[in-house]
Amino acid sequence: MSGPTPPPPPYVRTARPDDRPFVVETAARLAEFGPPPWRTAEEVVEGEVRMLIAWFERPRPDAEILVAEAGNGERLGFAMMESPTDYFRRVQHGHVAILAVAANAQGRGAGGALLRAADAWSRARGFTWVTLNVFHGNTHAREVYAHAGYEPENLRYFKTLD
Repeated sequence: MSGPTPPPPPYVRTARPDDRPFVVETAARLAEFGPPPWRTAEEVVEGEVRMLIAWFERPRPDAEILVAEAGNGERLGFAMMESPTDYFRRVQHGHVAILAVAANAQGRGAGGALLRAADAWSRARGFTWVTLNVFHGNTHAREVYAHAGYEPENLRYFKTLD
């Protein structure tokens, strides 16, 4: 006797204008892990939302927002991709600028699907690597990224001046 058929993996597509409310609402989760004491949750979310809204208002050719959705069209999460120039090698590469999964989609494969789509997005542009940044205290995200093959490269230190 076999069990229930598992749902198909999430599908990832380019964001459309009607995705904006979902993307902005989901971005509110970006500080749930608890940012470091010198950052407020509000400033983290406001900074990310500002970047996302700018893309919806003026899409750039070097950036794209990807949306993961279930087979029934339910939106599960998003990733914003960019193509910055590497400081050391002076060549462009893929960069996951923002990645967020809706609360009700946690554990349903959306994060992994978005990271695989980030790889595909980068390969399609001829890039040979992908980067992302994550707050040190965001242990869940760090585990997801490590599972997807990402490794830490450097640490940014922060000091508040009197």
